[in-house]
Amino acid sequence: MPMRDFRHPAGACAVTVLALGWQCAAFASDMLLIHGHVYSGNRQAPWAAAVAITATRIEAVGDDAHILKRRGAHTRVIDLHGQTVIPGIVDSHMHLLYGAIALHGLNLSTPSSSVTPDKPQLLIERLQAYAAAHPKDAILFGRADFSTVPPTTPTHALLDRAVADRPVMIHNTSEHALWLNGAALAMAGVTDRPVADADEERGVIRDASGRPSGVLLEAAMQLAARAVAARLPVEDQLTMVQAATRYLNSFGITSVVNATGDLAELRLYATLRDRGALTVRTRTAFGAVAVQQRLTPEFLADLDEARRLYHDDWVAANLVKFFADGSTGLVPPLVYAPQDYAALVMQLDQRGYQLMTHALRADSVHMVLDTYERLEQAHGRRDRRLRIEHADLIDAADLPRFASLGVVADMQPTFCCGEDGGNFDPANQIPSDRWQSLVQGGAILAFSSDWPCTWPPDPFVSIQQAATRQIWRSADTANVAGEPVDGAAQAGAVPTGTLYVPEERIAVEDAVRAFTQGSAYAAFADTRVGTLEVGKLADLAVLSQDIFAVNPSSIAKTRVTMTLVGGKIVYTAP
Repeated sequence: MPMRDFRHPAGACAVTVLALGWQCAAFASDMLLIHGHVYSGNRQAPWAAAVAITATRIEAVGDDAHILKRRGAHTRVIDLHGQTVIPGIVDSHMHLLYGAIALHGLNLSTPSSSVTPDKPQLLIERLQAYAAAHPKDAILFGRADFSTVPPTTPTHALLDRAVADRPVMIHNTSEHALWLNGAALAMAGVTDRPVADADEERGVIRDASGRPSGVLLEAAMQLAARAVAARLPVEDQLTMVQAATRYLNSFGITSVVNATGDLAELRLYATLRDRGALTVRTRTAFGAVAVQQRLTPEFLADLDEARRLYHDDWVAANLVKFFADGSTGLVPPLVYAPQDYAALVMQLDQRGYQLMTHALRADSVHMVLDTYERLEQAHGRRDRRLRIEHADLIDAADLPRFASLGVVADMQPTFCCGEDGGNFDPANQIPSDRWQSLVQGGAILAFSSDWPCTWPPDPFVSIQQAATRQIWRSADTANVAGEPVDGAAQAGAVPTGTLYVPEERIAVEDAVRAFTQGSAYAAFADTRVGTLEVGKLADLAVLSQDIFAVNPSSIAKTRVTMTLVGGKIVYTAP
């Protein structure tokens, strides 16, 4: 690694705003960051010591002497004391509104522990305490690990013992299942009679007499989602989302791709943007969890309106999300017949929309790649940036197809690694999370958290996991059916001291590139963010330690000390 241009003594960690004398400068900047260890991401000049910012953009990157020439009478100068700076994290796949609700709600699954239905009294006590602390909340939200495999799914009776007079809605950590109390079932219109939509009814878990048990899987979650949208005031949603964006900033996250959403959700982000209160850049996909897309006139009209209205640096659309499979049960269920999926994809591609498809199973990944290949053959080549989300399992023959077809692999290192990786069948020897194979094959790799499916959305846990592939195990979730992977630092999991397929590790710089340049490319934002170069938006994060130099197994200890979005400081560490 090249020598630093400036290094302060060990132990100096806080940034300092300098009250320096000023000089007349022909090109005075608004802000200078000096005495840093700046990873620009520019392959021709990856390292620098200082950055100059004017308005929202980077004006210069270089050594201290060069940058200090841009100091003027009103320039703000920040001494980084040798701290490492990276481009702002572009989290390429998350669910911001779900995350905002989870942040406001009761989180029973944290890095330190997981309170599951196996601990009923503790769960009841936590929920009752939360309800007492939130007397004005019309709906009580939570997040927990619980079985998604009938008949081992929990029932509403346990939640009713905790809270009976208000709807309680517990999101599974996968975000592919909901656990409701009796009041929430009533709010969602789930009764002893089958619901009208056959796809939704298939996900309603019922007892032998046809009574709803309290768990909704996959598409059935829309029954509850519609009820929440009708009952949760927009101002409450805006307050939650604004808090969530500030929370994301504390991890150096400056841009996100919302992997589910609709026109109503886009309006939330646009409202915060117009109020000057949005602190992450958003690009939102139209789609709902494991729900088949239906190209109704209303849906197509919403897509067109979103594309017409939302295409700036803060709020963007033009993206449609598909689910090739789900994420519940012992094996993820298929969502589409291949020919039905292909017909929908072909129509939306003709309309010019970018496409992303959730695929966990190797056969699902193969089906999606086949469809994308036929799509290009039918419609000709253009800059589509087609995406496959997760791609946990990839057959060896399909690995080179990502590069040859130009398909972005958007992956979540925090999901790795249990003893069997992400493999649903332990007898299947296909390794999961093939990061090194994809990088070596020339594929574009984008990284993300899938927040709130991982908690917290810490990119440095992911970077550590990408560089180490440590195996994690949680005693708290050992008996939860339908949870095949103990993720890194999730649900009380701890590292076992062993590694999963270590030859698929990647270098720290490759992991950072996936979280910045790769994710920016996947969002059609690479000309604006992803690297620290002249003319790009001044989105960056200042770190508590040098992630490129420390032992990879300690990268997760990294904290963000300051985050800038568009040249504005949106977060400073306490």
